Amino acid sequence: MTMTPSSVEPGRRFSCRRVQDRDRARVVPHGELDLDTIGVVEQHLHDLRQAGVREIVLDLRKLTFMDSSGLHAIFKAARLAKQDGASFVLIPGPRAIQRLFELTSARDHLTFRD
Repeated sequence: MTMTPSSVEPGRRFSCRRVQDRDRARVVPHGELDLDTIGVVEQHLHDLRQAGVREIVLDLRKLTFMDSSGLHAIFKAARLAKQDGASFVLIPGPRAIQRLFELTSARDHLTFRD
């Protein structure tokens, strides 16, 4: 199992770590996922895709905020995983995060696992 931390941006309360075990991986962003921080998560997801990981889990439990850029990146990751024949699963976040999925009806188009 490999853990890959990301750097924390100066002045921001955001970090993202990746836990990988062969062809399964979990990406865990912590803090505010927005236009300024989404690149860190997208880089982790891109790296996992390039490595041929067959199951990617995005764990939203540590998020305190997510804007539409986060939602867009999640849909993109789900689409790319499907193209690759891989699995992309979300672990639901706190109520405020899940509310975004509910308001946009995005929950109906993504795979969540508790």
